[in-house]
Amino acid sequence: MKVATQVIEQLISLIDREGLKNGDRLPAERHLCERLGVSRTALREAIQQMNSVGITESRIGSGTFVKDVQKIKQNQPLVALSDNLILQTLTPLLDADPLYRLDVQEARIVLEGGTAWYAAKRATKQDIEKIRFYYEQLANSQAHGDTEQAAIADANFHLAIAEASQNAVLLQMMKNVFHLMRHNVVLARRKIYTEHYGFETLHTQHMAMMNAIIARDSELARKAVGEHIEFVIKQVAKIDEATARRQRVSRLATDAF
Repeated sequence: MKVATQVIEQLISLIDREGLKNGDRLPAERHLCERLGVSRTALREAIQQMNSVGITESRIGSGTFVKDVQKIKQNQPLVALSDNLILQTLTPLLDADPLYRLDVQEARIVLEGGTAWYAAKRATKQDIEKIRFYYEQLANSQAHGDTEQAAIADANFHLAIAEASQNAVLLQMMKNVFHLMRHNVVLARRKIYTEHYGFETLHTQHMAMMNAIIARDSELARKAVGEHIEFVIKQVAKIDEATARRQRVSRLATDAF
């Protein structure tokens, strides 16, 4: 059983055991991690999945709240993002062939371009505040050298834009793609964030995406997203190629002795 699935079951058990009702706040993140014996990353992933099916709701600066206890009682599937047929089919392919990862990244250009286009037209004041929050969290994490937290904030920034599109289908598709690519996306961001030039470029690109949405310029938002993802694809390819070259040279040097 996947870690996130186990954490979801623990959270549901906690909600049921403590008799939490709609609108009740879950314990703070640090307390939950200690109580459940899990990492912050695993807890956040579990809560994100519960948010996606409407059981809980995370509010910036306030915490996570129970949104619909009835969905638990109805035994609604809680792992829709990780156990649906599409993910089960594609995950082995991604692990076996890097070209499938490229296919998914190209799909992101089309999908995220669409969400950004609609976000520029439909984003509410709260949506924009959420996008700005993750943008600032991303910048602060990188400034403190926390590449892992920066990668998580980066993913949340993109998902916040998808939420601002006010399109439930696009949002669910985005979450499916991010779950499918979770390991590879985080790894790619870590690679780029270790390069000063890469981080500065990403920072500028994220700002351009956010500003286009704030300015209600749909076409500019779509263009900014496309340029951003294409940069990520090319940059990761360059880093991987350089790493492979160094490994080949290292092996040759070792074999010489």
